Amino acid sequence: MRRLLSDAFRTLVPRGEERHGPLPPLMLILTVVTGLVDAVSYLALGHVFVANMTGNVVFLGFALAGDESLSALASVVAMGSFLLGALAGGRLGTRFALHRGHLLRTSTAVQTILVAVTVVVAAVSDGRVTPGVQYTLIVFLGLAMGLQNAVARRLGVPDLTTTVLTLTLTGLAADSATAGGEAPRPGRRILSVLAMFLGALVGAQLVLHGHLALTLGLTLVLLAVTSVITHRLSTADAAWIRPRL
Repeated sequence: MRRLLSDAFRTLVPRGEERHGPLPPLMLILTVVTGLVDAVSYLALGHVFVANMTGNVVFLGFALAGDESLSALASVVAMGSFLLGALAGGRLGTRFALHRGHLLRTSTAVQTILVAVTVVVAAVSDGRVTPGVQYTLIVFLGLAMGLQNAVARRLGVPDLTTTVLTLTLTGLAADSATAGGEAPRPGRRILSVLAMFLGALVGAQLVLHGHLALTLGLTLVLLAVTSVITHRLSTADAAWIRPRL
């Protein structure tokens, strides 16, 4: 089983990037997760983001300026939860500083538990987003995404932050041959954009048709699968598990 997974992921790893092993495709899965989660938070939880903190800072400013369609409290809660999740991710990064496989496996396992709570809450509420449900989902999803962002930062795979695309899109244009650059990793950058777009598209389709719990359930499955695959591929002699230099 482990050999089959290794062979499958080897085909997705660009030449010259062997030091990252299966991390690029695994992090593309997490990028899809981001699209799904932000579709839930923005469309179902009151126009707030749990992964895109730039958006929340801007929304907070709008809300304080008097935009009644936005909630300053929701933005603050999302940012606070995200920061706590990022703190936990930093602690995990320190604990597993010498083994990137264990770091990703553990972080996605924790995310799976956090998202499982949101699935239960959404299912019990039958899709009705009361204030209690709203803030419970914001807190647990914010924790999960802050954790993911911190771990992605520690893993250090270029152009795969899993939650932010501004620099990725900038790099596509600024580093292109047209701009006089060497255009490094254009394929990976494009896949990163498409992955988040896919997650957002699927998430929006499900949420807008009243399938909140199903959207979160799909997120849960992707995280659990990522954790299991990472565990399977994290062999003692795998070069990619070592931290980047």
